[in-house]
Amino acid sequence: MAGNAKSADSLLRSALQRQVSRDPLGAAQDYRRVLEMDPRNKNAWYGLGVIDQQYGRMADARTNFEKALEIDPHFMSALYSEAYMLRSSDPDRAIELLGRAAAVDPKAAAVHLQLGQLLAAKGRKGEAGDAFRRAVAVDHKLLSQVPEELRDAASR
Repeated sequence: MAGNAKSADSLLRSALQRQVSRDPLGAAQDYRRVLEMDPRNKNAWYGLGVIDQQYGRMADARTNFEKALEIDPHFMSALYSEAYMLRSSDPDRAIELLGRAAAVDPKAAAVHLQLGQLLAAKGRKGEAGDAFRRAVAVDHKLLSQVPEELRDAASR
């Protein structure tokens, strides 16, 4: 079993290197090999999701992100990536995912900013103000990205 884990780790490193080197098909092949050895490898599911998203295969990307989240419901990268992907097609699901991500890492300014933007677009100004306030508390430079009508609430 230890040898299998070592092989899976080696393949994960190879897959990441292939992604960085712009060889997504080779990376996907490595991720699939990792999953043959360890079907509960959240990083391999996430990596496949990223590749599917790059190729516009959104349903497959979402399935892979969801598999990563079944394994680790607090997996920040999968929460954020799936939410970002769904922001226009399924904003309610994106809000739910970003809310979970914000609970996992309350100092993730980008998560709070994205959450605030989605909530504001849905007309949920009070919740949006709270999310923007949290984002700005972590990184004051984000205030310029807060909608003007909510800047006062965000800067308090």
